[in-house]
Amino acid sequence: MVQLDLVTAIREDLAAAADPERAESLRAYLKSELPCHGIGNAAVRRLVAARVRGVALTAGEWEALIRALWDRASHREERFAALSVARARAFRAYAERPQSLALYAYLIRTGAWWDLVDETAHLVEEVLVAHPDETAGVLRRWAVDDDVWVRRVAVTAQLHRGAQTDLTLLSEAIAGSVDDPDFFARKAIGWALRQYARTDPDWVRGYLAAHPELSPLSVREASKHL
Repeated sequence: MVQLDLVTAIREDLAAAADPERAESLRAYLKSELPCHGIGNAAVRRLVAARVRGVALTAGEWEALIRALWDRASHREERFAALSVARARAFRAYAERPQSLALYAYLIRTGAWWDLVDETAHLVEEVLVAHPDETAGVLRRWAVDDDVWVRRVAVTAQLHRGAQTDLTLLSEAIAGSVDDPDFFARKAIGWALRQYARTDPDWVRGYLAAHPELSPLSVREASKHL
């Protein structure tokens, strides 16, 4: 099958590009249970882009390739390769479908660490841009999910939307995590507010003033450029 051949080829490409001297320091930085090849994300994206260029996959084959790289990963970069397949320009139509949110939720829950989750958030944002109403409904459910990483993406899914940010959705996403003491939940809240402050700092100032329940970490992050 085409996708299985691609899994093998991408794994071989990553192994060939490995930097053993960097591998252990990268693994320690990411606190990764999986070993690392020591390859940066940009390099992984380039390798994957070159490998899938000109390849035709159905939506089912595209998802199967992502899941195979992800679920059978022997090194952390194979999971970034899965995300690079998801974000590849050739498959953008698949990546932007609302149906793909179920796949992204799976990647978020099983990735369960900031590097993989924040990369997946880019994919969620693309679906939100393409299908705002349907995706907003999903993100509202994610905002009250038991999984902190799912809630983190509900908060950070609009980081690049600027003036198109759905402020009601952002407020609801923040409310779902405001009582969570987890560092990554609180950091996400501050990050989202800090990013939106580039567009409307007065709105963010007003939001902070109206929500004294926000953690000091969230407030400190949100206020960095105010």
